[in-house]
Amino acid sequence: MFPVDFYDIESLLTDEEKLVRDSVAGFVDREVLPIIQDSFEEGKFPLHLIKRMGEEGFLGTNVNSHGGTELGPVANGLMMQELERGDSGLRSFVSVHNSLVIFPIHRYGSKEQKDRWLTDLISGNKVGCFALTEPDFGSDPSGMKTRAVKDGDFYVLNGSKMWITSADIADYFLTWAYVDGTVRAFVVEKGTPGMTVLPIKHKFSMRASDTGEIHFMDCRVPAENMLPGVEGLAGALSFLNHARYGIAWGVLGAATACYQEAVNHAKTRIMFQKPIGAFQLVQEKLADMLTDLTCAQLLILQLGRMMEKGEVHYTQISMAKRNNVRVALDIARKARDILGASGISIEYSTIRHMLNLESVYTYEGTDSIHTLILGKKITGFDAIH
Repeated sequence: MFPVDFYDIESLLTDEEKLVRDSVAGFVDREVLPIIQDSFEEGKFPLHLIKRMGEEGFLGTNVNSHGGTELGPVANGLMMQELERGDSGLRSFVSVHNSLVIFPIHRYGSKEQKDRWLTDLISGNKVGCFALTEPDFGSDPSGMKTRAVKDGDFYVLNGSKMWITSADIADYFLTWAYVDGTVRAFVVEKGTPGMTVLPIKHKFSMRASDTGEIHFMDCRVPAENMLPGVEGLAGALSFLNHARYGIAWGVLGAATACYQEAVNHAKTRIMFQKPIGAFQLVQEKLADMLTDLTCAQLLILQLGRMMEKGEVHYTQISMAKRNNVRVALDIARKARDILGASGISIEYSTIRHMLNLESVYTYEGTDSIHTLILGKKITGFDAIH
């Protein structure tokens, strides 16, 4: 069943979509929830889950070759929802791996490149990362400084990337750089001379996610590692739209976990001789949480149906990412309040989700950037530049 379903959303799903959701939910219950608190507290990504997710078919769900099992947009979204019910770090790994590494190679790589890289990525034998963001250029990727210069059968890369998910555990680095004024994509393989990867530690958010910085200094990449089918920044941004769609689903998993934890606590925590759920102010918070969660569920489900028809505009994805992250973060904060002092304990999931959502609020398009994207759509005026 849908974890929280006030408007009978279950009836709007296909049998395949329910099967995918239930399969991922069972995996999260069995293999993620028992260990994720320790991973978060230790600041380590649960590496052993990568091969398991490959075996379960969670990797390569947007391609139909090399072992991938292509799912529809709603089924993919439900998978992200359940993974993030476990932890944002787990959903972020799968989102990057699927939407920002496997999908670009499948769509724009040569046959030789697909045969070379995709099977291992889809099986979980190899890990990929998406290297676009730079230390000085996050919301403005067009300003990136990384350059690649042709030198015989190689390209020489120079530049740096920052806040890259899976950087420290990656085998393949899908790296974006300017070549003669045009943005191109290269697959840089682990161990290539001239590339240095440094893990980013001491985070208070996304602690169960691997994050790193990458430095290229005269890094020689074979010319055959450049994806031939994509030129320009629009290509990179199109993949980000797929990932943002997954985020808009995923955060509802975190919101659901927080809401359910708050409801359970409100029913069992006794104060002034009765459960705190009997007090009006607590009921108001729970009513607001359920209402906002239900609206967010319907918003993203309709977006998924529009994607099935190929009728989605990127501004609609911006609306979903902006709204649903806001909703999830507000639900997490309200849940933390209802839990009282227990709300800051790692023994409960709420504080972990709340801290993670602070990052999700910012990455893959900050809340402010998505606001301005919608503002331009509404008014016709570009307030970003």
